[in-house]
Amino acid sequence: MAIVDIATFIADLKDQVSEFGFHVHDERHFVETYTMRQAWEIDLHPAHACGGPLDVHMSLDVDPRVMFAFEDAVMDLPEDAEPPDDFRLPIMITWTLPPLPNGPDLLVLATDLAGIGRTELPLEVSAIDMFGSVTDPAERSLNIAARAEISLAHMFMGREQLNDVLERALQVSEYLLDRAHVWLDD
Repeated sequence: MAIVDIATFIADLKDQVSEFGFHVHDERHFVETYTMRQAWEIDLHPAHACGGPLDVHMSLDVDPRVMFAFEDAVMDLPEDAEPPDDFRLPIMITWTLPPLPNGPDLLVLATDLAGIGRTELPLEVSAIDMFGSVTDPAERSLNIAARAEISLAHMFMGREQLNDVLERALQVSEYLLDRAHVWLDD
């Protein structure tokens, strides 16, 4: 049996994102049978924008080598000692919107979002301009991604909280929703 129960962590994470005002649509769990690498994915969006244009995707990548190394470190500890905080798992959050006829200025968007995400949730902003045909104007698709890390030691001790990350993620979502109608030419 694993020292850290990732399935329970994901269930608790879904409850936690609901408390922050997100609505969970779907959850997926993938296991690569050869390496036992796992991926947990959660599709969500702000609860008040259920039919809205914004989709948010969270994914947790579970590397079995990190899990085994953490388990070995915990097994070698004295009875009352806390595990080292050297073992982390990445959690990715991405925001997507449909193609935007009036796409935003990327520099302005990246600057505004950096102020929202701050150091708790560093954000990467990118875009792809698509042309249906040579004579059509470009439609811009945005990709906004953030990466945070989850401490296995904190998870093991029951202290892992993503409150700051989820608060920033909700603020990013609200920012994008507030401006989406202009970008979508509604």
